[in-house]
Amino acid sequence: MNLVIKDLNVVTKDQEKEILKDFSLEILPGKIHTIMGPNGTGKSTLSKIIMGSSDYEVKEGDILYNGKSILPLTVDERSRLGIFLAMQSPISIEGVTNSEFLRTALNERREQPIGIYQFMKDMEQGMKDLKMDSSMMHRSINKDFSGGERKKNEILQLKLLKPELIILDELDSGLDVDSLKIVCDNIQEYRKENPTCSLLIITHYTKILDYLIPDYVHIMKNGKIRKTGPLDLAKQIENCGFNYTEDVSELVTNE
Repeated sequence: MNLVIKDLNVVTKDQEKEILKDFSLEILPGKIHTIMGPNGTGKSTLSKIIMGSSDYEVKEGDILYNGKSILPLTVDERSRLGIFLAMQSPISIEGVTNSEFLRTALNERREQPIGIYQFMKDMEQGMKDLKMDSSMMHRSINKDFSGGERKKNEILQLKLLKPELIILDELDSGLDVDSLKIVCDNIQEYRKENPTCSLLIITHYTKILDYLIPDYVHIMKNGKIRKTGPLDLAKQIENCGFNYTEDVSELVTNE
């Protein structure tokens, strides 16, 4: 899997706000990339743009997935290609159960529908791995789920749908320490079984990076990548904050 974002310029649908400006980034096969940056810089918006949200308009540039532009594709078409977004605030959908939703989504990716026995077996195992109550299988999607349960439900979808590119938009928000470890352990196990799978982590904090150790850390500010480095860069951010020198190529302390 390879995702290349080339010189992307994006505005809101009403044309009133520029979100990304000359934004470029390459997500390499089998690697973990992390994007950090101050609030309002466009990190979460980037994940929505990759997925094809209709709230934004691409004015210039391209997004290539395995060498082909995905800009003409709808959200569901991008999903079927193997791109998965674990949302920052998963919504609830009353009247559609977790099992109904997941089986329908899974069958959209298969030439032959999955058998009900195999599907139930896989789903039950996934819920067991995530330490989810089995009753959630038959409940409406995220209805009356806690914040942590909603995040676990996102990872359950990941485990069954088996994407090639995983985008985690602030997965750590709403998770306690134990739940964070559980979901990260499940993601790591999935990556071991799917070594070409790539991971893009969008986060404010470094705790999740103790479990999902990035190959690359990208610092984003004002709609574009300003600095890229190893894990040490994230630790520097933790100590220094997001203040920059004039040329925004070096981090400075808050003194």
